[in-house]
Amino acid sequence: MAATRELQRDLENKANDLSKLQKDISKNHQIRKKYTIQLGENELVLKELDLLNEDANVYKLIGPVLVKQDMAEARANVKKRIEYISAELKRLDSTLQDLEEKQNSKKETIMKLQQKIQSLQAGKAKA
Repeated sequence: MAATRELQRDLENKANDLSKLQKDISKNHQIRKKYTIQLGENELVLKELDLLNEDANVYKLIGPVLVKQDMAEARANVKKRIEYISAELKRLDSTLQDLEEKQNSKKETIMKLQQKIQSLQAGKAKA
């Protein structure tokens, strides 16, 4: 009887761990979605900048003010942002893969514990 209680306590702890992992995965997906949108926006800005003539006026919004910006500087800034966002997306993908592996491992552990508890309870029912 004590063994079953111990296993059930262990099962509860593992289920809580699994729940935390699933929340982390969900949070990771939300952040990833935000970065993916930003990446698309920045790639669009870069395409727009490439369509302009070198002597075209480019403005950057800083707070409530539009400030004139050098074309080369504008392109460099957008490219830097794209690099940063791409690196963040790679990092998030690797974190997500790690979290999903941990999640699968926890699920397996939980299933084994459930089977152990069931076999213990079935053994007592026969006795």
